[in-house]
Amino acid sequence: MRLGFIGLGAMGRPMASRLLGAGHEVFVWARRKDAAVPLLESGAQWRASPAEVARSADVVFTIVTYGSDVESIVFGAHGLADGFAAGAVLVDMSTIAPGLARDIARRLEERGVAMLDAPVSGGGTGAAAGTLAIMVGGEAAVLARVQPLLEVLGRTIVHVGGNGCGQVAKACNQMVMVAAIEAVAEAMRLAEAAGVAPGKVRAALQGGSAGSRVLDLFGGRMVAGDYTAGVEARLHHKDFGLIAEEARALGVPLPITASVAQQLNALMARGWGGDDTASLLRVLRLN
Repeated sequence: MRLGFIGLGAMGRPMASRLLGAGHEVFVWARRKDAAVPLLESGAQWRASPAEVARSADVVFTIVTYGSDVESIVFGAHGLADGFAAGAVLVDMSTIAPGLARDIARRLEERGVAMLDAPVSGGGTGAAAGTLAIMVGGEAAVLARVQPLLEVLGRTIVHVGGNGCGQVAKACNQMVMVAAIEAVAEAMRLAEAAGVAPGKVRAALQGGSAGSRVLDLFGGRMVAGDYTAGVEARLHHKDFGLIAEEARALGVPLPITASVAQQLNALMARGWGGDDTASLLRVLRLN
């Protein structure tokens, strides 16, 4: 297929590479062309603007940081909307507000273009291995068209519901995961304060009902004191802002999420947003 891909960061670049490796023709654009160089060397084709990407492709993938980025790429000057032909599909894999995903889908539908919001979980490792969890919002018939492409990128693909529902699922994912990171940080802090080796405590927990991927991965970073970003904490901070806005709009109390959000605020205030979210342990050590 003729595919477009915009968003060539830690997640997007390996995802685009997998689509190339599966034999598809891939057209790319990035604000910084040097971000595309490894893909261009592997056979991807450069386009001068999002609009040119859309003119070249039947399906375009986007995965960028902020909702404002998605909106600009789609509807800004020389945006995707200027190049899409009727019948094209946008698969936005960014993490944005559910309401914005629904709004973008509605505006594209008026032009005869379909959209799926399909945020992912699994990090750069999952992106490279093609083992991402993909949470899809949009029409089932549109998903059926792009399902073979998503299967190149992910191991678990769940159609959650209509447009915006994928983003709701991703918000729920972030709530559970980051709350678990905070719980692991608190456990490690209690252990060290009690004079017990955190590594020994982690090893004990791994064999019990507290065992989890978060304990393995983020707990391992905490024990090692390695806060090099696997996932930059600023991204989780951004996601918790979106969750707070959605909860406020729906009138839903989220007490644990609100508490974790305050810890993320403290993390950001210390200038650790570019480090791993395991830095929540460092926040606890301030008190």
